Amino acid sequence: MTETATEATGTGTAGGRVRKGRRWIERWNPEDEVFWRDSGARIARRNLVFSVMTEHIGFSVWSLWSVLVLFMGPEYGIDPAGKFFLVAVPTLVGAVLRVPYTFAVARFGGRNWTVFSALLLVVPAVAAAVVMRPGTSYGTFLAVAALAGVGGGNFASSMTNINSFYPLRKKGWALGLNAGGGNLGVPVVQLLGLLVIGTAGAAHPRLLLAGYLPLIVLAALLAALRMDNLAPVANDTGAAVSAARERHTWLMALLYVGTFGSFIGYSFAFGLVLQGQFARTPLQAASLTFVGPLLGSLARPVGGWLADRCGGARITLANFAAMGLATSVVLVASVVRSLPLFLVGFTALFLLTGLGNGATYKMIPGIFLARARRRGLTGEAAAAAGRRLSGAAMGLIGAVGALGGLGINLAFREAFAATGSGVPAFAAFLAFYGVCGAVTWAAYLRRPGPGPTTADPAGTTVRPAYADV
Repeated sequence: MTETATEATGTGTAGGRVRKGRRWIERWNPEDEVFWRDSGARIARRNLVFSVMTEHIGFSVWSLWSVLVLFMGPEYGIDPAGKFFLVAVPTLVGAVLRVPYTFAVARFGGRNWTVFSALLLVVPAVAAAVVMRPGTSYGTFLAVAALAGVGGGNFASSMTNINSFYPLRKKGWALGLNAGGGNLGVPVVQLLGLLVIGTAGAAHPRLLLAGYLPLIVLAALLAALRMDNLAPVANDTGAAVSAARERHTWLMALLYVGTFGSFIGYSFAFGLVLQGQFARTPLQAASLTFVGPLLGSLARPVGGWLADRCGGARITLANFAAMGLATSVVLVASVVRSLPLFLVGFTALFLLTGLGNGATYKMIPGIFLARARRRGLTGEAAAAAGRRLSGAAMGLIGAVGALGGLGINLAFREAFAATGSGVPAFAAFLAFYGVCGAVTWAAYLRRPGPGPTTADPAGTTVRPAYADV
């Protein structure tokens, strides 16, 4: 017999009636180790699995146009700058949608919203199948590409939902796995695009779209059957206002621009850069584009795992230093027109964006828990306050981070329009990673300094309060 969420946690209402339905969990306290061991971990894992599945499909749809532009030969009449803008549009829409998607989880329930948002992915997939032919106006392509932005919103609701299921000590790994599994949707759709171009040719983009329609329906069906809603996650507009007033929300948004913004921006633009800067054919570009996003996606849970053990701030700072080095390699390769060196540097950059994604996202719940404790809260009260603010902050941070992807594509568009190369864009990215590293050190690792500090267990060393988040 299938175990319902209510039965698993023993949470019915008076008279044995379930207050909101069989897929609602009325009480949830993952910080209670007995509860977590007896039933919480099992339920959380089940929801994580199906959250990853639906988020994965969402990322594939969001990044769909990074593949479809490779099918657009000269007969479409769109120049490289126009293609970069076409790829940037769903990035912008997805970033904006992340804010309302974050609060939809509390308003409608994590499971309910996951089902709806998954089914919504049918719209951009069908619309793209209708318009993908030479002769379609550029304005029509822009409008249909914008529809794919709904896939970007899925990330925010998924991460907010899973953040509520897991205790702080396991958030780095859980959020990294959830996001990494979702990020894998980018290389998978690019790999499938390569398969279509390599077998049927660049004239058949609809084969790619047809393959995703049954997957979307399957993901929504499994989410409906196996996921749960958490009743304690109440809609709280006050949390959004409080999170927006916290300087740490905006500091972390800046760092997330550097990590996730880089990942999604490079993922969308990589194939076009190879075509524009190194004159690769659609098939040659498609055969290379999926490798970097694949490594970046797989690295994200590793970044969360490292952050759980070494501190997210430390891993984030080291990661930005390494990203600067990798970008320097890419910049040199672009100047000397060396494709092998360019691929080495860009692959390393993708890997580092994934590690950084996991580390920075792990910092968010830890920072807000530390803030709650500094206000005098302890135990479950501090944990609840931390979850409340971190869940709200994740929507804002995720939205701003995704805008980094828009910035990268617009930077490439201007660089190629002005010079025919990505060199000016890479120089700007290098400077930005330096800023991100400086902010990480100044806000979370500097000692001594004006920021909050704590003593170690022996009381002999003063260190930043956020060094271990």
